Amino acid sequence: SMSLREHALALFRSAVGTVRPAPMLKRAVKLQGDGGPQLLVKGQAFPVKRNLYLVGFGKAVLGMAAAAEEILGDHLIRGIINVPIGIQESLRQAGMQEMLLKPHSKIQVIEGAKNNLPDPEALKGAAAIQQLAESLTADDLLLVLISGGGSALLPAPIPPILLEEKEKLTKILASRGAAIQELNTVRKALSVLKGGGLAQIAYPAQVVSLILSDVIGDPLDIIASGPTAASSHSIQDCLQILTKYNLLHSLPKSVETVLSRSPTKPTTAEDYSHVCNIIIGSNTLALDEAKCQAEGLGYTTLILSAAVHGEVGHVAMLYCQLIQLLHLGFSGLGEGPLSDGVRGNLLQLAAELEIPGLDLAEFLQVLRGLGPKRAVCILAGGETTVQLQGTGKGGRNQELALRVALGLHRARAMETSSPPGHCEIIFLSGGTDGQDGPTEAAGAFCSPELVGEALQEGLDVEAFLSNNDSYTFFSQFQDGHHLLVTGLTGTNVMDIQAILIRDR
Repeated sequence: SMSLREHALALFRSAVGTVRPAPMLKRAVKLQGDGGPQLLVKGQAFPVKRNLYLVGFGKAVLGMAAAAEEILGDHLIRGIINVPIGIQESLRQAGMQEMLLKPHSKIQVIEGAKNNLPDPEALKGAAAIQQLAESLTADDLLLVLISGGGSALLPAPIPPILLEEKEKLTKILASRGAAIQELNTVRKALSVLKGGGLAQIAYPAQVVSLILSDVIGDPLDIIASGPTAASSHSIQDCLQILTKYNLLHSLPKSVETVLSRSPTKPTTAEDYSHVCNIIIGSNTLALDEAKCQAEGLGYTTLILSAAVHGEVGHVAMLYCQLIQLLHLGFSGLGEGPLSDGVRGNLLQLAAELEIPGLDLAEFLQVLRGLGPKRAVCILAGGETTVQLQGTGKGGRNQELALRVALGLHRARAMETSSPPGHCEIIFLSGGTDGQDGPTEAAGAFCSPELVGEALQEGLDVEAFLSNNDSYTFFSQFQDGHHLLVTGLTGTNVMDIQAILIRDR
């Protein structure tokens, strides 16, 4: 029978598989009709008469464009996509031909945004996309493909702001711990195409956006900074963020100029009547697929949330307590002071993390009803943040797994009353894009025994953590058994976590 690790890996792969560009686009987009061909997008019909244009930007857009061109065939007149530098070569080397455009494609590919930062190449691509959008008429249909990483690939700062100035400001904000939502709010305020700008420029053409979400809650105006969605943020919000991070009084002159000229009232819904935004892939979709697979493998499966976020140490504590609770329930100690204490801790942690839409009390109630000896799988998704302190190698998923391992080890050392039990437990955290920080791993697995094993090898887990060096830690184990390595996936819907528990 499969090991717990193999089960966790299978769930992760199935979750990622369902949001890969080709299956995702084929589910969402169809071309039909001979008399008057129509583009069907999630049930909505758009007439097509050789007037179809395509633009796109983001880390997953190359594969999306390849799938779209296959579906659209001759109806597509021309396209331009902005994708990360080196991605065509990476996919070629990984043998992922299906993610690449055909030799005589009508879609022009521009690569830019080295290290996921806007650069002159990305700026060129954004200008080409802007020109294409400006040339459209009321008879045209513009298909826009958007995925995470789109922000850096669509830089068009409002003059007189220079790209370097905008980039420097974003970098400083990030280094001071600004959340992605905050970064995007500031970026949008300084951009021509973001915050609905692209849709406005494409008017009066019909705009249909197909969006792969890598943001919690799938907010249209935040993903890739919402180039085709009405912005829900005003200039006031931007100023508030700059004030919060103590930057208001050290802004470049050009940024001050643009902010002072900016209209104070945001655009209205009427300005977007020519736009149709559709989420075709998200963390929620991926988790639903993993749940089906887990149930097929015989696990009672619960989805905690697709919106887990917060500082990695806090999130690790949440998962540790959840694993302890599962363990107590498995051992028949689901009732009593021990598990009541853990439930109390969980409710407090969840309140501090403010995970949107999570009713933890109800979740714990369902968990309580499961009874002992049940093989259980808990799935979750979202994106944690890491405050970098060290110079080590790793990413948020590997760090999360290592922190969970350490938390479980400490809990075990203190637990005198609860038997270790005859169950096995595994925790997995992985990035759906197949990358976690500057490493070839997508994430890592851990078990409650991991830190004990490491101590026997003379490895100081806390030293690795304080140096943000989780990758080096996991690499110490010769079999590479603890690293999750999938290779590039060509998609991205943030991260996925899984907790599996079953009888030994």
